[in-house]
Amino acid sequence: MIDFWMFAGALVVAYLVPGPDMVLVLQTGLLKGRAYALAVAAGLAVARATHVLLAAAGLAALLRTMPAAFDVVRIAGAAYLVWLGISILQSASPISDLSGPTASDEGRSWLRAALRGLLTNLLNPKALLFCSVLLPQFVRPESGSVPGQFALLGAILIAIGLMFDIVYAGAGATFSRWAGRSLLAQLLQRWAFATLLVGFGLRLALSPRPL
Repeated sequence: MIDFWMFAGALVVAYLVPGPDMVLVLQTGLLKGRAYALAVAAGLAVARATHVLLAAAGLAALLRTMPAAFDVVRIAGAAYLVWLGISILQSASPISDLSGPTASDEGRSWLRAALRGLLTNLLNPKALLFCSVLLPQFVRPESGSVPGQFALLGAILIAIGLMFDIVYAGAGATFSRWAGRSLLAQLLQRWAFATLLVGFGLRLALSPRPL
């Protein structure tokens, strides 16, 4: 029980630290609404599940031992974050390109939102390394099946992350009701979110290789 609360506490701290995942959910909730932000959250959940599986398969250790592979994923993730930020600034209006879908392409817009969430997290090698470092610390071979414990811890990681993303989606949607009344507020938030995403991308590009 103590291990569970320590594990949950570590996740809470991690999910409270501002990062590209949080920024993307907030930005989508503010500019498009709760439903699209939840689609982003779904994409993030799938990416985290993938990271758990990859960590269990030992691919995170491979990234640590193959610097070139880590660099490829890192640069791809950094470029994607910078592209997201620039695309917000280049949009024709303060509303992002996720906004205003017609009935015929609404499903595709939700899919694009989920894909953004998926790629934002999946192309971040640090998310994979985080799973590979955190999860094994709470696996106890004497307590039963190691794969079963890994699966349970992974499910908790995904569930807590999804809970936080739902809160952020609601916060962004709530704030949008105020920002929608002011063109200046819409412009400021667009520049703020774009700057944050570009900044996260540059930080990822310049981050050192894992030891």
